[in-house]
Amino acid sequence: IYGVHGKAILPRGERQRRMAREFAERDLCFATGAAGSGKTFIAICLAVKALKAKQVRRIILSRPAVEAGEKLGFLPGEMKDKLDPYLQPLYDALGELIPAPKLKDLMDTGVIQIAPLAFMRGRTLSDAVVILDEAQNTTPQQMKMFLTRLGMGSKMIITGDFTQIDLPRGVTSGLKDALDKLHGLKSISFIHFDKTDIVRHPLVSEIVAVYDAKDEKTSAPSDTSQTNHAR
Repeated sequence: IYGVHGKAILPRGERQRRMAREFAERDLCFATGAAGSGKTFIAICLAVKALKAKQVRRIILSRPAVEAGEKLGFLPGEMKDKLDPYLQPLYDALGELIPAPKLKDLMDTGVIQIAPLAFMRGRTLSDAVVILDEAQNTTPQQMKMFLTRLGMGSKMIITGDFTQIDLPRGVTSGLKDALDKLHGLKSISFIHFDKTDIVRHPLVSEIVAVYDAKDEKTSAPSDTSQTNHAR
């Protein structure tokens, strides 16, 4: 696939290449691990490629509306105005792949849809690539609801990072719960990215390593590491 400036976009690293391969072979993929490893961007690239190849009719992108240390209610405007900044990373990734006028047209016609997770309830998502980003911030009930939206002719990619859980203390992550329950299913792809897969600024790798080291020293063995979202 080519970006808006004509530059070819290729997987970087073995796990990104594996994600591309297994997307073609399986209908459900969990991609978890380090911030900055390109999980969400590669997922959106695969979705756009499938759309351009007419393998699907639409792309549906979602995130759970969980605040990363800030309250959505204090943001100005109507619900869309409050949620759009939270969904901005998905817009940013699409903007690198599709020219702005074309992207606006695709969104206006519903070919590309971006919505909070709560808006998925009751839908059957057919002939689509469906991506759930920041899935570590789902509850088990939300994750089950999302997984059961999968319709005929569709593929799902679920991404998340357990070091960036923003759920209230004591609430189980739906992503962790799903991996625990589904890990034995051979028809699902499970890919875990680590610090060696980080493809952002080189300093990001150093920052992640320092935070991980500090968390290991200060967290009790039974605790789930919880840090604020940082992209």
